[in-house]
Amino acid sequence: MLKIEKHRLVGDKVTHRDTPNVGGALAPRFLVFHYTAGRSAASSVESLCTRKPSGNASAHIVLGRDGAIVQLAPFNVVTWHAGQSQWNGLVGLNQYSIGIEMDNAGPMNRVGTNFVAWFGKTYPENEVMLAEHKNGGGVRGWHAYTEAQIERALELAQLLAEEYGLQDIVGHDDIAPGRKQDPGPAFPLGSIRTRSLGRDHDTAPRYEVTASSLNIRKGPDASFEPVAPALKKGTVVMLLEQGNRWSKVEVDGPTDIEGWVNNAFIQKLPDAAPRGLVAPKTAPKRAPASRAAPKKPAAETRSRRK
Repeated sequence: MLKIEKHRLVGDKVTHRDTPNVGGALAPRFLVFHYTAGRSAASSVESLCTRKPSGNASAHIVLGRDGAIVQLAPFNVVTWHAGQSQWNGLVGLNQYSIGIEMDNAGPMNRVGTNFVAWFGKTYPENEVMLAEHKNGGGVRGWHAYTEAQIERALELAQLLAEEYGLQDIVGHDDIAPGRKQDPGPAFPLGSIRTRSLGRDHDTAPRYEVTASSLNIRKGPDASFEPVAPALKKGTVVMLLEQGNRWSKVEVDGPTDIEGWVNNAFIQKLPDAAPRGLVAPKTAPKRAPASRAAPKKPAAETRSRRK
């Protein structure tokens, strides 16, 4: 179990290495998730702890694929992970946020039955998710996150939200949509946000199924298998990630069913109290989290520089 002592993590599989790439004092309002787009957690730690003439980057946490954590800076010190960014009326999110870098190769190109990352490493099909980014760009391969990584990310998000009273949990692609695509569609950011900030206060939009029967699928395309029986007309779903043609949703009520549905067969409900919503026992009780819709991005960039 993780805990925070003097703005540093303490717990199983937690180590510390101080990065020189830091700024002044930080009173965090937000948590920003990233992928490293690198070869390994160790290589990313090394990069984020190195001074470079071409520009320096850093983050508070590097989260490995086995759930191991390396903390590079205390949570009350500015790190350089966000770059040019804005959210909720604020510009320059380095000054307002904690940054978590997750070991993940990012977007990939298919080569035969395998997939290749930008740095040339090949990955098997079972380590890759086919999906369209929520901001568009077409279906492509994305390096899948491990179960241990996602569970650890949720634990971190809940702990940090409670400790610092965070206002929101976002992706780099939310605060810099024209430049960045991380953490990408393979990461369940919407679910982690709602579970960490408290579903009973969540303001995520809710939609109603308009088709007589609507498949909810594993990915954003009709070729993906359904994750559950087809949703009936009138079923209410909570929007987790919005895409141009398909969106990731969670069925409203006492269920953990998440998947992708075609946007043509759902319509937004008027703002109102959600029906049948059940808050998880682990969710901290706090003030409502603000939400802002991310802008649509321009061209994709492969660079991981912040």
